Amino acid sequence: MAPLRFSANLSWLFPELSGFPARLRAAGSSGFEAAEIGWPYAEPPEALARAAQEAGLRVVLINTPPGDREKGENGLGAVPGRQAAFREGLEQAVLYAKALGCSRIHLMAGRVPKGADRAAVRSEMEIVFLENLRHAAEVLAQENLVGLLEPINTRITDPRYFLDTPQQAAAILQKVGRPNLQLQMDLFHWQIMDGNLTGNVREFLPIVEKGHTAPVQVLQSGPVWLCPCSLCTDEKPRVRRPRDLPTVTAASEAELGFERSGSPETLAQNSP
Repeated sequence: MAPLRFSANLSWLFPELSGFPARLRAAGSSGFEAAEIGWPYAEPPEALARAAQEAGLRVVLINTPPGDREKGENGLGAVPGRQAAFREGLEQAVLYAKALGCSRIHLMAGRVPKGADRAAVRSEMEIVFLENLRHAAEVLAQENLVGLLEPINTRITDPRYFLDTPQQAAAILQKVGRPNLQLQMDLFHWQIMDGNLTGNVREFLPIVEKGHTAPVQVLQSGPVWLCPCSLCTDEKPRVRRPRDLPTVTAASEAELGFERSGSPETLAQNSP
């Protein structure tokens, strides 16, 4: 059984530090071995790569650019009329991924336009998303990169986000049918939208990217990485550094659960 490991999501952790190079160094000195940066684009990729190397960190995930934040955008993949901007952002994300040695890019779907009815625009947005994902799959395949779809809950975190359930994401991935596009499992968002985590993990685990680092996820095989915070939440995460965490091992796929090593008394003392 593979050990669970933790990555530092530096878009949310160490907010007291200015700039991602400083956050990378802080993550490394705190005992992390991996990090993810949602949107690294304010920093030169060479500077980030150098800081990650000096900190002894693997950068395991970045997102495509969010678009125009001042206009309320949060990703562009499914947004009608923004196809060209999505593809430009994808090229930028690939450039950063290559510089950082990061093999995975979260392809952000984006939000339902303001004032639009979700049901009324769903079909149009899905068509746009499918077109952009097929294009992304071709671009990423040339660089041996993986694109990930992450459902983000619309009950708390982002009420207008287009992709909000694993069922929706799985259906879209099936329609695209490209092996280098896979599902990013974030149990925080899945629980808020649907609950039924055991059933959903059992159903969708086969299309979850293996070995990927994402906020609170279970993987099918290989090392399991956990990020101690949730994407897009405004709350500051309360986390313990990796060296202070109890040892955790992942159960087999058939068991679909976790098995913690150590006595109940030890685990109770180490729990948050």
